[in-house]
Order: sequence, then C-alpha cells, then structure tokens
Amino acid sequence: MIEVERVIMVRRPLAEVVAYLEDFGRTEEWDPGTVRCVRLDDGPVRPGARWRNTSRFRGRTTDLRYELVLRESARLMFVGENRTVTALDDLRFAAEGTATRLTYRASLRFKGFARLAAPFVRGEFERLADEVVTRLPTAAEAWRS
Repeated sequence: MIEVERVIMVRRPLAEVVAYLEDFGRTEEWDPGTVRCVRLDDGPVRPGARWRNTSRFRGRTTDLRYELVLRESARLMFVGENRTVTALDDLRFAAEGTATRLTYRASLRFKGFARLAAPFVRGEFERLADEVVTRLPTAAEAWRS
C-alpha cells in the first residue's frame, strides 16, 4: 500500500473549501493525474454520489469509479476502485481564521499481481501529491460558489 499526506492552506473559509472539494468532478482542476472526471448520477452531492475518474499515471491511462462515502462539515472521504487498485482520499478541514487548513491523505492499495508495482510507483505518487499542494489552493481560491 502507498500512502501520502500533505497539509495545504487555502485562503477561503472552511465551508467554501468543503463545498468545492465535495464535487469530485473538480479533480480535473487540481489533480495533475486526472484527465477527466464525470459524475455518474444526478442530484445533490452527498454520500453515495459517484464519478468515473480517468487518470494518467506513468504513461498509462486508467479509469476508477469513485464514491463519496463520508461527508461531514469538516471531513470528506472518497473511495475509488477498479480491478487492480482501491484508492482512498481522506480530506480533513480545520478553520484557520478566514482560511482553511486541509490535511489530505491519499492511499492506493493494489490488488493481485499489481501489488508488486507498489514500491516502484511510490516516488511518482509522492511527486503528484507535491503538485496537488500547488494546484489545489489556486483552483479552490478561484472557484466561486
């Protein structure tokens, strides 16, 4: 399993940052690996909402189906899955004056023979997490609800 954690400061109030990030379709705006992310259902974003995320990682394109499994006032959790990997994105928010501190934990649990790849992709996953630290605040701060 690969796990990364980053702490990100966003110059927007907590409720606005949660509202921005609860729609996983917006990963196109801040996740450097996401090529496309499309909502698979309708209605308000709440636990059970689903997306198809197409990502490019080390030159390969893959699709994962993501679901919002937890939505609290200061926490979001998404689980993505396909036949080779389960991804978990755990976002925790804390107000810091008029800004928000986001603790972003992401993990990948590979399945079957794909588990053998974990040690070789850790560095790339860390690099992508570093890019998120730069891109996410810019996207969230530019968003208007």
